[in-house]
Amino acid sequence: MIGPDALARLEIWLAGQAGAACVRLEDVQRLSGGAISLNLAVDLIVDGGALAGRHPCVLRAASPASLSASLSKTQEFAVLKAAFTAGVAAPEPLFACDDAGVLERPFYIMRRAHGIGAGRLVTKSEAAQPELARELGRQLGLLHRIAPGNPGLALLTMPELSPGLAAARLYRAWLGGEASRDPVLAWGLRWLERNAPPAGELVLCHRDYRTGNYLVEDGRLTAILDWEFAGWSDPMEDVAWFCSRSWRFARMDREAGGLADRADFYAAYEETSGRRVDPARIAFWETSAYLRWATIAHMQGQRHSSGVEPSLELALTGRMVPEILNDMLIHLATLEQGARPCD
Repeated sequence: MIGPDALARLEIWLAGQAGAACVRLEDVQRLSGGAISLNLAVDLIVDGGALAGRHPCVLRAASPASLSASLSKTQEFAVLKAAFTAGVAAPEPLFACDDAGVLERPFYIMRRAHGIGAGRLVTKSEAAQPELARELGRQLGLLHRIAPGNPGLALLTMPELSPGLAAARLYRAWLGGEASRDPVLAWGLRWLERNAPPAGELVLCHRDYRTGNYLVEDGRLTAILDWEFAGWSDPMEDVAWFCSRSWRFARMDREAGGLADRADFYAAYEETSGRRVDPARIAFWETSAYLRWATIAHMQGQRHSSGVEPSLELALTGRMVPEILNDMLIHLATLEQGARPCD
């Protein structure tokens, strides 16, 4: 949590940002989840100015030991603003700050959305949820209309290689010696390097677009969350990530995020984005999804075991690596029964 002195500084800073006589913070509570960032629910009571009134918000602050894979809070705020402006169901971003004199860490504030987000709760319905899958496809299509050259996203780096090859090399770098010690990781990384598709269209990708990172209320989508991994990439990366086995939870039979068939998700995505889903690239990026998630899980476990950030959640995430790699092996075995993805 954030101490009372820091909260007092934050109130003064917010008053200046909002052009208000004063701002009070009420009902400050830590939210569940947030292994990468500190998430606090907070009500802003704004006295005067254009935002006068009570505003339920979320404050997202940098973790003491954030992953190298994640964006800075300034970058994340810019991505959130671009997505919100494009009509994506992202929470409205309000304020961002990288002045360490306020909270001793970068942060931003966005409006709070309502709904449930836990993957096992979202997917527990006995009946398929095709309309929710279609809406998530439409939202991803809107996001993927944002292309390089967007004036608010100049601070995002462009990939120097094809996104697929860049991803394989990045995972290898993150893993360090573990990339060669673990035979399944080594095989998966080599598979990615041998099968990386050539460079193609680049769009703004969420890069963690999945069940568990959006909110649902009464069966309807209310918000898409957790934008810290966003960046320029192959649009099929997001489509494949959403459909990978890792995010179906108890409904492995519903390949689109544990909600419905891929056809529902794909059709709405194609209609909104104006591009066709490419099965060969999906096959590659779904393999990449398992390697990326296994790599992130390994790094999360290291944050705990190194003593930098002791956390039961981080420790349990690190123990998921074998399960994730088993999902990858199932996926690759399925590919072996058909054509090679990039022949």
